[in-house]
Amino acid sequence: MHTLSVSSLNEQIKTVLESTFERVFVEGELSRITFHNSGHIYFTLKDKDSAVSCVMFRGNASKLRFRLEEGMKVIIDGAVTLYKPRGSYQINCFSIEPAGQGALALAYEQLKQKLSAQGYFAPERKKELPKFPSRIALITSGTGAALQDMLRVANSRYRLLEIDVYDVLVQGEGAAFSIVNALKVADTKGYDIIVIGRGGGSIEDLWAFNEESVADALFHAKTPVVSAVGHEIDWVISDFVADLRAPTPSAAMEMILPDTNELYQYLDSLSTQLTQKITHKVYNLQQELLHVKNSYLQHSVEKKLQYRVDEIKKLQKDFAQAITFRLQNYKKEVDSLQQRFPQTIQSVLNIAQNQLLNLQKMLESNNPKYKNKKGFAQIVKDSQVVDLSSLNVDDVFEAQSDTYIVSAKVLKKEKIR
Repeated sequence: MHTLSVSSLNEQIKTVLESTFERVFVEGELSRITFHNSGHIYFTLKDKDSAVSCVMFRGNASKLRFRLEEGMKVIIDGAVTLYKPRGSYQINCFSIEPAGQGALALAYEQLKQKLSAQGYFAPERKKELPKFPSRIALITSGTGAALQDMLRVANSRYRLLEIDVYDVLVQGEGAAFSIVNALKVADTKGYDIIVIGRGGGSIEDLWAFNEESVADALFHAKTPVVSAVGHEIDWVISDFVADLRAPTPSAAMEMILPDTNELYQYLDSLSTQLTQKITHKVYNLQQELLHVKNSYLQHSVEKKLQYRVDEIKKLQKDFAQAITFRLQNYKKEVDSLQQRFPQTIQSVLNIAQNQLLNLQKMLESNNPKYKNKKGFAQIVKDSQVVDLSSLNVDDVFEAQSDTYIVSAKVLKKEKIR
């Protein structure tokens, strides 16, 4: 009986496996993925019933366009081999493709989701482009049609512009590195705008603009950057990160540069508006000046003096009218008095004459010389001249004449008739 050592057995099995399964394509679901520091990737490929160990060594792993994720369905291109130290077989993977989806498309979506989560696409971080740039940088292929298109548009629209061209690789190996270096250099030159771009192509041709290194350089650039890659239907990662996305390189120049002819028309419009505003402003100022002038005239010293003079004249007129009115009234009163004066005087004279007559009579009646009339005397009682009828029996009285006073007493009083 021939006896084999464990090593010999594993070696023979390894030889059989590798010669029998030197190229296999296996579809399954990724599980237990380990990214080793060495650059190798270890994982398990499984379906609902079985599982197999897999390894992808660093050389092949560096060529992957997307990142392996847990649960992802893939198709592996590799060879079956045996790991002799443990006696376990595994698949040595040469390449991996997503099942039902291209590797580049998957890599694009993975990077897009990653950068979006990190805020690379946030609108609030995008820088505003100047309306009238004076210096711009074009990062593109120096021999490509895109450069000629951009220069042609710039020359026709806005000649007051300094343009620097940074000739870079825009596709293939090293393109992303070339673009990043040019972008970093241009960002230090004080340009108003940087445009990176190229013409259309396949997803592989445009892939340099989907690289994470390019996205990082765009994100950290201090100068406003325009992404102008491919045709209108092409969207690359740089379009989302840049401050402005243009559908084509020529469209980028139309978007960032003013049109000289439009500027002339705009200036004409501004001139017309300015003339209208100045005319309106002058008219308003004239009206305001007129108002101030009228206000000044209304409140000036001359106006106030004139107002006082007018007031004095009015007062004089009113005073003259009042005096005239009063004089007329006084004249009427005087006329009335003149008409009534003779009558009044006559009436007063008549009254005075009557009073005089009465006084004369009284005087005559009291005059002592008239008291000597024979048979007559004045009756005085208590020093008062009284009538004889006022005396009563036993009253004491005096009978006075101009020469004698006789004291008497009433003994008897009779009424003759």
